[in-house]
Amino acid sequence: MVNKKQNEFKSILQQYQYNLRSGDIVAGTIVYEESHGFLVIIGDNISGYLPKEEIRIEFISYNLNYKKLINSTREFFIVKYNSSIGQYILSIKRLTYIRGWNRIKQLQSANIILNLQIKHINKGGFIAYLEGIQGFIPKSHISVNNKYKLYNKLISCKILIANEKKNQLILSNKNALLHLSFHKFKVGEIVYGTIIKIKNYGLFISIYGIIALLHISEIGFIYIENIDKMFNIGQLIKIKIIHIDIKQGRISVSKRNIKNI
Repeated sequence: MVNKKQNEFKSILQQYQYNLRSGDIVAGTIVYEESHGFLVIIGDNISGYLPKEEIRIEFISYNLNYKKLINSTREFFIVKYNSSIGQYILSIKRLTYIRGWNRIKQLQSANIILNLQIKHINKGGFIAYLEGIQGFIPKSHISVNNKYKLYNKLISCKILIANEKKNQLILSNKNALLHLSFHKFKVGEIVYGTIIKIKNYGLFISIYGIIALLHISEIGFIYIENIDKMFNIGQLIKIKIIHIDIKQGRISVSKRNIKNI
């Protein structure tokens, strides 16, 4: 089986007259597992070595059986030629990284809404993967009250920042939800919402499932000393939309000059 594949690759190499260099992408077959990596045949008498740390992110994350890689044929990124061992050092992870970022740029340009699975939760926010690249969703960009219920759940997201040089991918759930519901909102429109959180600087109000901020300065024309004594969680309130920030997924509302229910 291995000899047959070697002959096939020999034919391909002779046809295209490969001159392999660092940064090239080549096809190869994984033929043998060693303690720290795999032997890969990329042509007749041309061998490569794939370190285990250069396997793609998803493979390591899900703890798949390495034996499944044996006799598999795929493309590899050539990292360098190691003259001491006479082999090309190969990578799957770097190829995934390059193609992943190319795809992410396309998705960002097309303004696509994504459905991603939450893989990890930390103090600052949530981790999800897009095209094999780790993305971060800040807590301030999640439109769910009980955020710990999101683990392993699919949520809608949009790309806020995609910086390949810094390997920085920032996503927003609020941005996606507001984009999906944008037809429901219009600056100057008077709507009803439910108070879901009370802070000393204002009220957080749910309007059609989107969270809006009613800042204390927009409640009225007089100084408010104890905002929590004026309003209650779950209370229905009449407000006017005064600002919509699609990119950040934020809505600001006002209660000034609006009569009570």
